[in-house]
Amino acid sequence: MLEIRTFETQDWAGVWSVLEPVLRAGESYPLATDISEAEARRLWIDVPAATVVAVDDQQGIVGSYYLKPNQPALGGHVCNCGYVVVAGARQQGIGGALCEHSQRLAVSLGFRAMQYNLVVATNEPAVRLWQRQGFDIVGRLPGAFRHAERGFVDAFVMYKTLR
Repeated sequence: MLEIRTFETQDWAGVWSVLEPVLRAGESYPLATDISEAEARRLWIDVPAATVVAVDDQQGIVGSYYLKPNQPALGGHVCNCGYVVVAGARQQGIGGALCEHSQRLAVSLGFRAMQYNLVVATNEPAVRLWQRQGFDIVGRLPGAFRHAERGFVDAFVMYKTLR
């Protein structure tokens, strides 16, 4: 059974075990592939308004997301999220469940819309998932992401009005 809940301090080791391989791969997040654990924690846990984990009663932490304002002040009513699911649990609906949860949380926190600033075009499963969740591609950024294996690839800006 999957439980989606607010991050607790003791969850960090599990979150890092899911997050680290994704960051090291250099395929979907623009962060340095040699990012330190401390810097990753700061960006995933300390900076956002909220961090959430998905916990499987058999496998432990299998996913996480953060939610933060996309811009300060006059743009602060639009939020941004980042999601990660452990490789062995992908294609099981966890990403979709995290996205749905994040939208409900965003509304409860007063956000009016959600924007993904850099969805790597070659990450086709994520693009399809966000589109199924009601996000529109509102812009294409040619060569905006330096993929670890494919070189410079396009990225999308995706957007959804929440209310």
